[in-house]
Amino acid sequence: MGGSAVAVRAVAGQAAVGSRSENAMIPEDKIKQFVEKMRAAAGANLESVILYGSAASGDYNPAFSNVNLFCVLRDTSYAKLRSVASVVQWWDRQKQPPPLFMTREELERSTDVFTIEFVDMVRHHRVLWGDNLIGKLQIPMRLHRLQVEYELREKLILLRQHLLLAGDNEYRMRELMVRSVASFATLFRHALIALGESAPAARRDAVAQLASRVGFDRSAVDEVLDARENKAKLKKFNAAEILSAYLEAVEKVISAVDRIAKPDIPRHS
Repeated sequence: MGGSAVAVRAVAGQAAVGSRSENAMIPEDKIKQFVEKMRAAAGANLESVILYGSAASGDYNPAFSNVNLFCVLRDTSYAKLRSVASVVQWWDRQKQPPPLFMTREELERSTDVFTIEFVDMVRHHRVLWGDNLIGKLQIPMRLHRLQVEYELREKLILLRQHLLLAGDNEYRMRELMVRSVASFATLFRHALIALGESAPAARRDAVAQLASRVGFDRSAVDEVLDARENKAKLKKFNAAEILSAYLEAVEKVISAVDRIAKPDIPRHS
């Protein structure tokens, strides 16, 4: 991978290595069972098991969040993967997504194409077993802005498609907003990083800071976050009105990120 690499800590702060979330809703017993089963199945082929995502960052919500696991293997040949298939199938029966599997070399050589994911993973992770390979990563940030813009545009396009399928069904409209808001909030935090600002870890703080920087109405995003966190019932609000402001906020963030590297490109009115 070419280009200069910058340590993620310079961008995103200290990694939460070894710390346990205070959220008692995280299924720690299931996580422990997974590690035990993976160690038994993989044997010497297993280098590391790492918890990342909301369960490591303190944003875990059992109604919407997953327990995300990352496994580093010495050998990812099909034969070696088959040896741990029963463990992954067991984890699937716990209603959790399949873990990610990589070799150490794949991990180190993938940082330039998964900048968003690895910035967050370095910042918030917990080593469950083995070496702390995540904490040693150097993330080349030169392509970060492009990935942020790509992810924002892709998710906005997909949201529009599903909204058209939802039609006038307000329940589906609300569900689509609630299901999408965590991803958008994460990307809003990375938009701040792309804009050269120090991004706070908390979703609401990041939304507030970006709204001030970019100039969008944050109220719709806050209302959807309230509903996601069971602090309010979105059905009490006009879904169409919230949706309009929600989409406008995303569009303004995309425009701001797009202009970072292309300030002289004329825009259509």
